[in-house]
Amino acid sequence: WGAESPGVGFDCSGLTQWAWGRAGVGIPRTAQEQYDAVEHVSLSALEPGDLVFWGAGGISHVAICVGDGNVIHAPETGERVRVQPIWNNGLVGAGRP
Repeated sequence: WGAESPGVGFDCSGLTQWAWGRAGVGIPRTAQEQYDAVEHVSLSALEPGDLVFWGAGGISHVAICVGDGNVIHAPETGERVRVQPIWNNGLVGAGRP
């Protein structure tokens, strides 16, 4: 948790903050703060680079849309950053920094 560096590790929001920072766009640090700060877009309008959010009673996970129904994300402690299909369980919405 709290990791935000290549070669060291990422948590979910650290990965999204780092990636958007490389593109010159600053976004807040936590998944909830990111959700609150970005323009919300419909899931049907997703574009590569959009953030996708999950949670229950608050936002607890964020990933980056890479297209074709897939996201890249830092799943949980001990797992590698990976690409996988968007899943519906806990899916809250999407936003565009």
